[in-house]
Amino acid sequence: MVKILLTGFDPFGGEGINPSYEAIKKVTINNSSIKVIKKEIPTVFKKAIEVLDETIEMEKPDIVICTGQAGGRFDISLERIGINIIDARIPDNDGDQPIDEKIFEDGQEAYFSTIPIKAIVKSLRENGIPASVSNTAGTFVCNCILYGLMYLIDKKYPTIKGGFVHVPFLPEQVIERVNAPSMSLENIARGFEIIIETVSTTEHDIKEIGGTIS
Repeated sequence: MVKILLTGFDPFGGEGINPSYEAIKKVTINNSSIKVIKKEIPTVFKKAIEVLDETIEMEKPDIVICTGQAGGRFDISLERIGINIIDARIPDNDGDQPIDEKIFEDGQEAYFSTIPIKAIVKSLRENGIPASVSNTAGTFVCNCILYGLMYLIDKKYPTIKGGFVHVPFLPEQVIERVNAPSMSLENIARGFEIIIETVSTTEHDIKEIGGTIS
């Protein structure tokens, strides 16, 4: 059996909902060889990593997929890399707003995701869900949890695979945001199910174009 930990964030930045965890709550996997553990993570820099570490220690998953909201994006984005920096444009949910601070002093400058991001993008697109590879997870808590996850894998959990997925706003979040993109909760949840199915059956990523010019 493959055990997958799937995490999403609580609402932040004045939003009443966060599509990442709202979609996770709707995820259903009808496969007896896959077990999914769902966890809500606080949108707080250090605490997010602490809660993730505690959950990994308790649940002992084979794969960890963290997810978060990226308002303004059009598709489900598979993040390639997390960087060792916090540069917060807005405060986290504890009111902290670090600027140009390292996440871990003893960590590498960056860590790459170890889930098959290009195979996942291909699977999502083949199922009619817009998706792409992203080369920046930002410098807020989403990047922090991606970097923190890969740091934990590097230092403490070497047999685990991990990565991060960004999702767009839900339609109800863009009513007052003119021309802002969104994706339905059903499509995001289905996207997560496809991601879970793909990572549980794909040992090595595929090699095809996924980069961008700018």
